[in-house]
Amino acid sequence: MDQRPVRLRSGSGLSALLRRLLRWQPAEALGVQSRANPDAVVDCAVYVDGERQPGRPHYAEAYERCRRDRNAFVWLGLHEPNAAVMAGVGEIFGLDELTVAQALTDGHRPTVQRHGDVVLLVLRTAGYVEHAELTKDSEVIDTGDVMVFLGDRFVITVRHGAAGALAPVRAGIERRPALLSEGPWAVAYAVCSRMVDLYLEIAGHLERDLERAEEIVFARDRAADIQNLYQLKREVVEFKRAVLPLQAPLRALLEHDPVDPPRGLHRWFGDVNGRLARAVDRVAAYDDLLTSIVQSRLAQLAVEQNNDMRKIAAWAAIAAVQTGIAGIYGMNFANLPGLDWRYGYWAVLGAMALAALTLHRLFRRSGWL
Repeated sequence: MDQRPVRLRSGSGLSALLRRLLRWQPAEALGVQSRANPDAVVDCAVYVDGERQPGRPHYAEAYERCRRDRNAFVWLGLHEPNAAVMAGVGEIFGLDELTVAQALTDGHRPTVQRHGDVVLLVLRTAGYVEHAELTKDSEVIDTGDVMVFLGDRFVITVRHGAAGALAPVRAGIERRPALLSEGPWAVAYAVCSRMVDLYLEIAGHLERDLERAEEIVFARDRAADIQNLYQLKREVVEFKRAVLPLQAPLRALLEHDPVDPPRGLHRWFGDVNGRLARAVDRVAAYDDLLTSIVQSRLAQLAVEQNNDMRKIAAWAAIAAVQTGIAGIYGMNFANLPGLDWRYGYWAVLGAMALAALTLHRLFRRSGWL
């Protein structure tokens, strides 16, 4: 029996498979000390054909691996990186100076732009802040932003603020390898979908806040503080600024201008656009409803002030009669009637009391008191 060793040809399928398995072994498993990622790196993973590869390599090593396999890409997640970290990331992934500078600041408006071979997608993040009671200082909506940089073999997400954590996005899309196999744009879709889902969730919370505010405004036993309503109005406006501007970037993606996502993802972005339209309608309706509630409360305040002024005027009229009678008899003229009458003093006091009681009854009957 022939005992000669079997030689694998370099072009054989088994040899290619073995090389591929070796290539994607984590550095720790091969006895190689991998560099540690900076603290700003939330996660870094390599995906091949929609499957996450073992380990959490340094982003430079991960990108170098992906450049050798056209079916692979790296997803680097960053949270509030500093200038040094972004400079290193920009150098490895070929980001220009302006792109790196944009990633260091927050408060960007939702947009989609092409910077050379890199596409920048900006979205606003939002989170609902639970509160037992609405006050003039209550924070209802917490906003931030997330920037998604899309290249041929990489996607970089840079998040600012506490809201909109992307860990659920990564966990969810990793359970859908068929979708993830579409490449970096699949991550962009997942991020957009997650943000819109959060918008709809927050809209549900805001609806309950508006219902409570409406009940307080029209309740008979308590009055709503107008400052609390203005605070809720400001929070709704902030949420509106996060939701409404996203319509233009999504519309640009569906119209393939200035970028064109993979054809297999067009209908998925269309679904996100439809859900965003529902969120926009709800936010716009809530803004209008809250404006009506504020106007109703202002009208109530005007009525209350008018009632107070009528009460003041009624009491002033009652006091004017007493003041007039006392003023006349205080002039000390010799011919004033009743000065020499034994019961004149008590008669004048009785007249003053009778006038006061008559006026009070008349004002009560007319609703002034």
